[in-house]
Amino acid sequence: MTTNTEPTRSTDTEAPNPFVDNLSSSGEQQVSDLRAQGTRRGWRTAGATHGAQKAAQRKSGLFAGVRARRAANIAARPVAPGKRGWPGKGGGAAVIVDSPPEWRGSSVQVCGLWPFSAGSGTPVVGVPLGRHLLTRGTVCADPVTWFLKRLINNPSGFVLGRPGLGKSSLVRKMAAVLPAYGVLPIVLSDLRPDYSDLITALEGQVIKVGRGEENVNPLDVGPLAARIPDLPAQLAKKARADLEGRRLNVVRGLCELSGSELQPHEVNVLSTALRLVDPDLTGDAVIADLRTKIEERPPAIRAIVQDREENDSRYNVRVERLIDALLTLGADGPYGDTFARRTTTAMPLDCAVSFDMSAVEDDDQVLQAGLQLVCWSYGSACVNAAKYLADAGLAERRVYLLVMDELWLALNAAPFMVDRVNAITRLNRARMIGQLLITHTMDDLTLATEDATKKARGFVERSEMVFLGGLAEGEMGNLSKVFGMSRREREMITDWSMEGTVNPETGQAEAAPGQGNFLLKTGKKPGIPFHVALTPAELAIGNTNAAWQNLQETWSSRETTDVEDDA
Repeated sequence: MTTNTEPTRSTDTEAPNPFVDNLSSSGEQQVSDLRAQGTRRGWRTAGATHGAQKAAQRKSGLFAGVRARRAANIAARPVAPGKRGWPGKGGGAAVIVDSPPEWRGSSVQVCGLWPFSAGSGTPVVGVPLGRHLLTRGTVCADPVTWFLKRLINNPSGFVLGRPGLGKSSLVRKMAAVLPAYGVLPIVLSDLRPDYSDLITALEGQVIKVGRGEENVNPLDVGPLAARIPDLPAQLAKKARADLEGRRLNVVRGLCELSGSELQPHEVNVLSTALRLVDPDLTGDAVIADLRTKIEERPPAIRAIVQDREENDSRYNVRVERLIDALLTLGADGPYGDTFARRTTTAMPLDCAVSFDMSAVEDDDQVLQAGLQLVCWSYGSACVNAAKYLADAGLAERRVYLLVMDELWLALNAAPFMVDRVNAITRLNRARMIGQLLITHTMDDLTLATEDATKKARGFVERSEMVFLGGLAEGEMGNLSKVFGMSRREREMITDWSMEGTVNPETGQAEAAPGQGNFLLKTGKKPGIPFHVALTPAELAIGNTNAAWQNLQETWSSRETTDVEDDA
């Protein structure tokens, strides 16, 4: 027998391996050895014929040595597995190799793996809103923080989405976290209310306005306006002009709620009368004082209406429509004392604030729109005055985010309301005041005239950060053109607009597939799809359908009682 030159292997733990131990043997010796061992595979390796194999198997009692053959075959396997596992029956080789599981974590949680070999495509800046729908990474965003980090050009945002798909939850998520970053949320119109519980939890102030509730004087521009004279001369002049413009804009908007646009001379009369009745911006004068001042026929107003001494009736004719509009806003008008009294509670500027308008009935949309306009203007003016004082070092500098919900209501109240809303938002952008506008679909911005529609859609186009929830294909308007939306992005938003299916066991509709899903667009860059993730604490104070759920629970309890009684 030829001596084996292969390195000696330990026989204590390993079975003989004829394919390794006999590599250096001659062909005849291999045939002889393999006959003795009875290994079928060995015969084929040595080049034996099929007949010779069978004969040797019968002679050596092959079928009686099954265990020995199996041991030899196991020993003959490769020392290491292939890339798909061990070959052969029972070896565990996989046809498809699954990708390994992946986890995300911070450098503290995933020690030793920092820096990550692959980073997320979204900046981790701002309020953590939820998970990226594709990469599962955390999506962080809000208008104020992204502006401060120079990711966008001005701190403005717009939220679009069908009712019930999570717009309020998204905004509440931002409002809940921003105070930790030093940003105070100011909710300027809360109709349902959606934000009162949150503002209360943040130790802020909820101001309830409407019929029989607290008042906000349309002529009031905030408690800090009285300190404007303390500013340097040039800055004081600029601040006064700004606040006077806001005051004129809101009173003009209220006068136009009847559907008639004021004529140029009527706007001039209104502007002059406002300066005469409250020159120091104290907010003490009310609508009735404004009407009385016009009726007194001061020389400044007589010059505007081109009154002639030989015709006393000309003055009355020129101001008649304006007087009628002011009477409508008075205590004896259809809106009661909503716009007729001084501000009951001044808006604080050191905490979160919400104007609760839920006292106004839903069918009184004109009053809702007028109150919206007043609260938007008042809150914006207060924040603007605080900004001027901070610029001069006369007040603590604070950062605010103004939330303007239900934009569609104000725009559809009267044909010319779009101009009033445009004036407010334009001034806020110019002063770099953070603002977030919210409405349902682009159809809400389709108004009576093409010019008005163009102005309304400009709110979205000029917003640096746009959150798009579920929308039907026909509700997107010009979004595809303005933001360069891809076909996949449009399909994604359309899929989110579908309604939930009915569960046959409970008889209730499941949550809509797109509930809580949004696409964040900044210009024509690719959008960031994400799902809003709410913590248990946020869920507890953010249920906007609590009243309906309470009613449903009442019905369910009644049905259970009826079944028990029948039994």
